[in-house]
Amino acid sequence: KIIMCCCKCFFWCLEKFLKFINRNAYIITASYGYNFCRSAREAFSLITRNMVRAAVLDKVTDFLLFMGKLVVVGSVTVLAFYVFSGKLDGEVPLDLATPKLNYYFVPVIIIAISAYMISSCFFSVFSMAVDTLFLCFLLDLEKNDGEENPHYHMSKNLMKILNIKQKKTKEN
Repeated sequence: KIIMCCCKCFFWCLEKFLKFINRNAYIITASYGYNFCRSAREAFSLITRNMVRAAVLDKVTDFLLFMGKLVVVGSVTVLAFYVFSGKLDGEVPLDLATPKLNYYFVPVIIIAISAYMISSCFFSVFSMAVDTLFLCFLLDLEKNDGEENPHYHMSKNLMKILNIKQKKTKEN
């Protein structure tokens, strides 16, 4: 029983690690066109070189995504409660037939669960965009680090936050 528990824990960790590598490898593949194995190696080494930045961004993003899900689920649930309880009968200018329910908590709970699943799908797209932008930012920093005339592709606001100076050239 202990061996089975250890195996479950090991395979759970392995699955999480492979999903992490897979996600970042696809971003590097899309950026440079490398094959999957080379992209996985590049992404892993890039993130390990910037581990503190990656950890901070990951936790801040997780918190913001969680708050976004809470706002969406909470507002949809409150709206469903008011609709099914009949508290919006005179408030809404539309001719909507309000359902007469004896137990309106069951549909409200079903709507809340559905709203959570749908918002999770939408926010996962946002999470992928944040990861993509973060890896592009790291690639931009590493590509231009140590150059005499660096040409960063990041926005001016981000350069100001990070206190990065871009040299003026005749083209700028």
